[in-house]
Amino acid sequence: MKAVVYQEPFSVEISEVADPRIEHPNDVLVRVTSTAICGSDLHMYEGRTAAEPGIVFGHENMGIIEDIGSGVTSLLRGDRVVMPFNVACGFCRNCMEGNTAFCLTVNPGFAGGAYGYVAMGPYTGGQAEYLRVPFADFNCLKLPANGEHETDFVLLADIFPTGYHGCELAQVSPGDSVAVYGAGPVGLMAAYSALLRGASRVFVVDRVPERLTKATEIGAIPVDFSRGDPVELIKDQTEGAGADKGVDAVGYQAQVADASREEPATVLNSLIESVRPTGRLGVPGLYVPSDPGGPTENARHGMLSVEIGRMFEKGQVMGTGQCNVKRYNRQLRDLIIAERAKPSFVVSHELSLWEAPGAYTKFDQRVEGYTKVVLHP
Repeated sequence: MKAVVYQEPFSVEISEVADPRIEHPNDVLVRVTSTAICGSDLHMYEGRTAAEPGIVFGHENMGIIEDIGSGVTSLLRGDRVVMPFNVACGFCRNCMEGNTAFCLTVNPGFAGGAYGYVAMGPYTGGQAEYLRVPFADFNCLKLPANGEHETDFVLLADIFPTGYHGCELAQVSPGDSVAVYGAGPVGLMAAYSALLRGASRVFVVDRVPERLTKATEIGAIPVDFSRGDPVELIKDQTEGAGADKGVDAVGYQAQVADASREEPATVLNSLIESVRPTGRLGVPGLYVPSDPGGPTENARHGMLSVEIGRMFEKGQVMGTGQCNVKRYNRQLRDLIIAERAKPSFVVSHELSLWEAPGAYTKFDQRVEGYTKVVLHP
């Protein structure tokens, strides 16, 4: 089959790879109809991980079941499904507690597995024509067969639940004011989720005009950090106290205001200052224990200069970690079906799989309005 294959930093190609096959009675094979490029893919694309050439990218996947293993009981050929980016077994301790991002079965020696991602197990990505889905009864979420909401449903694989997870970690409640750092796809989904949860005001901090425009369109308050200190701008609009809750949707490649250099802890420290004493912080933005391109020796080993003393002084609580997609995707699917949510507002481009190499380049460079790309094999 054809697939998007990592070659070297800043290079992916459409290559022929082996067709997936049923390897276990609980597997299904899915013909991929939509798969998205994620900001997390860019970490590998830019050479900021230990990814080796040959990885098939793609952890945001949906499609039609083409074949099923003999042990699958709840799915049929022809079912339309979307899969969490987390590969999970459903029966280990963490899965049974709802922490499916930290499955103890699918990636021995590590808590968690994912499709098409370095160190996350042997699972080929879905930026391809077909995908093998293990533990399919647990991992596949069935969708209406009518073909509607394609670009909404594919976002259930990752960014919509991940944005919602950021709000859950921060315990966003009706009436809260919320500061969201980052207006990329996850940040926009966090802002959108905060509004769905009843937030009174949502501040979205970024410097890319197209992203801030999208934040404005959903009813958030844009904060351009290239034009002033976002902490002061947020405090000015919250009577000096700061927001009630905060979400870091940027992660370890955070930059200073003029984009002249990376400063990995800058968003965390700004978030601590932007949120009031005893407020809560949700951090779905990715931080890693090893970053080959880190700007300092400590950063290359995942050690950042976070102002923990200030956080302690303010009595804040922080929640972190990858999203347990299964915890949210069913409810978010039903909001889409009921037309109470339409997360596809974030999608800027729908392209064929064959256009992926150019899309990676443009998405990485934040040009031509590339905010979120969905590929259709």
